[in-house]
Amino acid sequence: MSEDKVVSLGSKKKHHTDEVLEDNNKDKELVYCSFCGRPNTEVIKMIQGPGVNICSECTMIAVQYLILQDRMPSAEAQQILDAFWGKAR
Repeated sequence: MSEDKVVSLGSKKKHHTDEVLEDNNKDKELVYCSFCGRPNTEVIKMIQGPGVNICSECTMIAVQYLILQDRMPSAEAQQILDAFWGKAR
């Protein structure tokens, strides 16, 4: 699993040398969550999308809200959370 704190989604195609330079600078630049305002230095992971960022904590809150809102059975909810965090049963 990657150790990058900032993961970019939906970016344009880049040359390999551009990716290496960007990866080296990614952890040095501050990226703020569009939902809670925390920088990438204060969260576990940050997902960068086109014009928006979300931290792992805000993502977890959203997932938990959606699970509770849909009133899924608790075993099913636990399977989703386990899949989200990469745990195998």
